[in-house]
Amino acid sequence: MILPRTLRPVFGVLIAFLLALGVPVVATAAPENVRVVTYDASQAAEFRDAVDAGAQVWNDNVQNVRFEPASGGAADVVVLADDGWPRAEVIGLGQGRVWMGRQAVNEGHDTVRIAAHELGHILGLPDNRTGVCEDLMSGASAGPQCKNSKPNPEEIAEVERNFAEGVRIAPRLYREGVLALR
Repeated sequence: MILPRTLRPVFGVLIAFLLALGVPVVATAAPENVRVVTYDASQAAEFRDAVDAGAQVWNDNVQNVRFEPASGGAADVVVLADDGWPRAEVIGLGQGRVWMGRQAVNEGHDTVRIAAHELGHILGLPDNRTGVCEDLMSGASAGPQCKNSKPNPEEIAEVERNFAEGVRIAPRLYREGVLALR
């Protein structure tokens, strides 16, 4: 934008005033190619709020992909509740099914951590049974006392890479203790 010479000082004072007030003058742009992954938690029973919170954890930590509740029609991810152990069936990057199993909850595991962990599989992350609470993908190996639902920097970077590069992942079923190929 080209300003007439007489307006430049006025514009400069206005910018200085806005900065002094703490008003952002230039907003940061959102990534251009954000992939939206829709999810349907209508069958997640008592875990619906935990699923929404788990999706929000990812939305707060990554930029190349965003979870949004499905608004009618087919969803990329369907979340179910059952009495088994939590698990995720990945059909492709950003697609699949998640089961919020009550067995882990009954053992004291945090529901938001479970949801964020299982959604991590949908984003292309494998299990990483380190036993370290700060590693979201360590899952149950960190024990029921672990309440951390946030991905670590390496997990964030891998998800960002997966969606920036359009990584193709093979269908898999992730469940406790085993990685079963479909």
